[in-house]
Amino acid sequence: MDDFVKALDEHDYQFQRGQIVHGKVYQIDSDGAFVDIGGKSSAFVPRDEISLRSVNDIHEVISLNDELDFLIIRDQDSDGQVTLSRKQLLLRQVWGRLATMQENSESVDVRVVSVNKGGVTVNVEGLRGFVPRSHLLERENLEALVGQKLTVGFLEVDRVNKRIVLSQRLATRSASFSNLEIGQLVEGEITGIKPFGLFVDIDGVSALLHIKQVTQKFIDNLETVFQIGQKVKAIIIDLEEGRGRISLSTKVLENYPGEILENREEVMNSAAARAERIRKTVEN
Repeated sequence: MDDFVKALDEHDYQFQRGQIVHGKVYQIDSDGAFVDIGGKSSAFVPRDEISLRSVNDIHEVISLNDELDFLIIRDQDSDGQVTLSRKQLLLRQVWGRLATMQENSESVDVRVVSVNKGGVTVNVEGLRGFVPRSHLLERENLEALVGQKLTVGFLEVDRVNKRIVLSQRLATRSASFSNLEIGQLVEGEITGIKPFGLFVDIDGVSALLHIKQVTQKFIDNLETVFQIGQKVKAIIIDLEEGRGRISLSTKVLENYPGEILENREEVMNSAAARAERIRKTVEN
């Protein structure tokens, strides 16, 4: 025993707050768990620091002989015991993971927890997130979303202010973008007519058919040719997923300048064959 104590004295255990340590759980009581981290005395994990969620029974989330990583949240006391947290370490890891997902434009599945006038709150990997009403696909009956799973993208991940803002529309857009490519023939519904062009909804994503891309011939007023709610087929000529932009063209489908003005229905009906002809021309 004397040799063992001497060996411990010779080994310099410098446990400091903020340090990540690996330890083995050797005792659990109602207040928390005691962990062997290799020092002269044990380390203690308070009940509230064991998990990201509140638990009635500590054994639900931690067991005897579990070997886990912990974060030191309080320096050694007079007895040499340090206070550990599993919760704070998991929080650090989750925030880092969410930040990476936002950077890589990834989506995540979340569960709707509650509703307020601005949108819905969700559980995102144990943290509280918020989806504004304007970024939900269902914007009217929000109460019906409680308990439902949503696939969302990240608008904001702010660890300092503990703020996570998410968007279901963004995730839908990203999924749609993954199925699109330049040169592809798509069909959508006209949702807006402006002097500069048409806004077209393609599977929930808005695309622009600029007036200069409608026909090879000069056109003065788009409303004389198109109507809101009308279906239109067009070729994708540009994609910018980062900015959420899709540019379309119908003039490339024309056999001669102004054909879409004179015989729009024929151009639309034969759009697939015309698009295939364009593809073969490009390949050759």
